[in-house]
Amino acid sequence: MVTAFIIVAAIAWICQMAFGGWQIHQFNRAFDALCQKGRVGVGRSGGRFKPRVVVAIALDENNRVCDSLIMRGITVFARPTKIQAINGISLQELQPDVIFPHDSLCQNALSLALNLKHG
Repeated sequence: MVTAFIIVAAIAWICQMAFGGWQIHQFNRAFDALCQKGRVGVGRSGGRFKPRVVVAIALDENNRVCDSLIMRGITVFARPTKIQAINGISLQELQPDVIFPHDSLCQNALSLALNLKHG
């Protein structure tokens, strides 16, 4: 009985690592494609027991959003998706509370992504 439990726990741990690696690979591919389109800002929110949200936006030379991605969830099955609603909007016109009116975690992540680092 104990041996079976240890085997199941080991298999679950290996699956968790494999799916986590796959999730990181998917995000890195989407993020690399985003970086090819312009300057990129990234924001993350969430906590240990809340769903994490990662938002990345790419801006063109006119400071308009040319592409974006959002990844949210608790599990390793979360995948990066596009935020179609903000494409073409200028940086000054983006308002996180208007884009995500009922999701404070997404609002926080987007507001952090709008604070681009210069360097």
